[in-house]
Amino acid sequence: MSKYWSDLVSQLQPYVPGEQPDIANVTKLNTNETPYGPSPQVASAIQQLLNDDLRLYPPPNADGLRQTIADYYQLDPKQVFLGNGSDEVLAHVFNGLLKKSEPLLFPDISYSFYPVFCQLYGISFEQIPLTEDLSLAVEDYSRPNGGIIFPNPNAPTGRLLGLDAIERLLKDNPDSVVVIDEAYIDFGGETAVPLIELYANLLVVQTMSKSRSLAGMRIGYAMGSVDLIEGLERIKNSFNSYPLGHLPIAAGMAAFEDQKYFKDTCQRVINSRDRLTNDLLNLGFEVMPSAGNFIFVCHADKAAEELVLSLRQNGIIVRHFKQPRIEQFLRVTIGTKKQNEHLVSVLTFLLGS
Repeated sequence: MSKYWSDLVSQLQPYVPGEQPDIANVTKLNTNETPYGPSPQVASAIQQLLNDDLRLYPPPNADGLRQTIADYYQLDPKQVFLGNGSDEVLAHVFNGLLKKSEPLLFPDISYSFYPVFCQLYGISFEQIPLTEDLSLAVEDYSRPNGGIIFPNPNAPTGRLLGLDAIERLLKDNPDSVVVIDEAYIDFGGETAVPLIELYANLLVVQTMSKSRSLAGMRIGYAMGSVDLIEGLERIKNSFNSYPLGHLPIAAGMAAFEDQKYFKDTCQRVINSRDRLTNDLLNLGFEVMPSAGNFIFVCHADKAAEELVLSLRQNGIIVRHFKQPRIEQFLRVTIGTKKQNEHLVSVLTFLLGS
């Protein structure tokens, strides 16, 4: 602890991201990156911008990408907000929309960045326990609150909440901002964006890191009423008025425009998820129903900590959360056909099946 740190910095417990190993020939299934590269149109769009114009500042509101996203979801551009990855977008959401006198509500098993943001911005919060089967019950959120946030599908469980339940939540909390974090929605869920025109308190946050294969470009965005987006713009322009550079803007537009590639790669991940789920069930694993590009699994005869170490010794990295209620589960990213088959082969050996 440094004597030069502020009291806030001294007390922070930062978020710990998934490992990015600098190891050759590793099967990396721990950070929910897609196994497929971005659309070829992305590389072409970036190549066209590799010129002297990079000396110029980008458009502060990333107008081209903002319009592209608005057109895709049939929104007004004023209903779209952009940032460097969904984590930066969420940081502005916490600071600008969720810092209220009543506590913020989110699940006890969820994205572990939420409590970090609360600590950073001095936001009181309550973690609402998931049900026994690790699903979210909207009736548990019918209590005084300063906002509600959760991923859908949830992470790390992969469980999906239907739009009917989300709409009940919005109706029950008309004076609170309800944030649906849809990082994985394209792998089997239905986005809540159509509900925006009906509920002014709804904010939907998405990322281009997962289904659009652009984790390396750091593009996140939020969609909601003009009122909510204006609040986020006020925060952004008091922090960093040029969040996205020329290359991410062009890459994002190109990724949205290649709809065939997007749909094909999402379906490939879904098909692989189904196959891997069946394979692991046959090995005696319990597998949570997942609508993400990952599965959440545990085995009755093998401790998760033992499995994660044994897999690593065999060149496979998965994510283990040492947290009450889920300490026996592993989160496994859906990889390529070859990676998934390698995982199953190693697990078969480890389990003696």
